[in-house]
Amino acid sequence: MIQSVLILFSSISFVIYSLHSIFSKRMILEFSRWGFGNLRILVASFQMLGGIGLLLGMYNIWLLCLVSFLLTLMMISAVIIRIRVKDSFLMTLPAIIYALVNSVIFYISFLAIYA
Repeated sequence: MIQSVLILFSSISFVIYSLHSIFSKRMILEFSRWGFGNLRILVASFQMLGGIGLLLGMYNIWLLCLVSFLLTLMMISAVIIRIRVKDSFLMTLPAIIYALVNSVIFYISFLAIYA
């Protein structure tokens, strides 16, 4: 039950965030500030695929394990980038939370595969 809630929370968040990354003027400026303006569409595509992958992973544990692992890596990278550009802890906190949420999803799915 808790895994399903975490999956829905994370997947919906990533789909919405990916759309904001593509269409929001504020996000376009943020990607430039982070030094990734030229990779914005690619990152947004990975975010969209990750969100969809989590949803599909509810029906395929191997996919869930892979996607949640990759999203955990993406969010750890986001934390590192936020630290590098000297963002405040409060601005970095969402990336930390999503790294933790996806690592929990990964851990539970990994255990389910090898149990």
